[in-house]
Amino acid sequence: MNETLTAVKGLSVGHTTHSDAATGCTVVLCPAGAVAGVDVRGSAPGTRETDLLRPVNTVQAVHAVLLTGGSAFGLAAAEGVMRWLEEQRIGFDVGVAVVPIVPAAVLFDLAIGRADIRPTAADGLAACRTAHTGPVTQGCVGAGAGATVGKLFGPMFATKTGLGSAARRIHGGITVAALVALNAFGDVLDPGNGKIIAGARQPDGSPGFADTMARLSGNLQGTMFGFGQNTTLAVVATDAVLTKSAATKMAQMAHDGLARAIRPIHTMLDGDTVFALGTGRAGRSADTSVLGAIAAAALTRAVMAAVTSATALAGIPAFNDIQTSPKTRLSSEN
Repeated sequence: MNETLTAVKGLSVGHTTHSDAATGCTVVLCPAGAVAGVDVRGSAPGTRETDLLRPVNTVQAVHAVLLTGGSAFGLAAAEGVMRWLEEQRIGFDVGVAVVPIVPAAVLFDLAIGRADIRPTAADGLAACRTAHTGPVTQGCVGAGAGATVGKLFGPMFATKTGLGSAARRIHGGITVAALVALNAFGDVLDPGNGKIIAGARQPDGSPGFADTMARLSGNLQGTMFGFGQNTTLAVVATDAVLTKSAATKMAQMAHDGLARAIRPIHTMLDGDTVFALGTGRAGRSADTSVLGAIAAAALTRAVMAAVTSATALAGIPAFNDIQTSPKTRLSSEN
């Protein structure tokens, strides 16, 4: 069974990945339109077309959401997404043209791989052309290509993560799912036992993790605190019928899924952004609180998937490189 974001009917996902440069972009297409909301909690965001998602504003549907690496440069990839949608005559009909609505958000991945290669309009177009409704490819792909966590001592002492996804089904045949590009300043903890599974590694090379939260309450001399090169991006979605207000609340509640697994989260050094989409393909609505709670749970699972599916890149080890036994199961998977 498909246990990723594309389990939500009406969505397809495509990636463009530059593995050598450790960057890329991920597009979530909703060609029939989807009601959308957004919640930005981090204090260093890079976004596009997020104001129009406010419930009081006119536009009622979006046609794609783009998550991309490359810092602010990566927003250029949205042009390619718009171009592809326009070619398909998908967008908001303004009489003289069809205008696709494509909100986007960026994460910072310039510090590993190559800083001079960032997602472009051509990459956004290519991601659309590869989009499909099958299970989402996870790991160091798309917007997760250059993702890392645990940047207290800078990127070279971080842990490699990537892109993860998960889905839940609830009563009435409604699906709720999440996708995340995990690029946090903080560490990732297994919610089941509170142990760090990916984060800042010891700068002296000793085994184990430094424990960012413990270090923040002590002497920060010699750390890279202030290294604002992070941001975790996510999309949560459902095939339930949503209003813009409900989508906004769903995005807000979904942030709890990040907070359960990432510590610290929503810092001045992160631009954490969660989009919520409702395709309405289930033909029925659901309680907003239920959708938000399940979206948060799905997002926590997606974070775990982003950790466990990642592989080492640019000299930065991943979860399976650090564990003494690669077959170790997370307690949250039991």
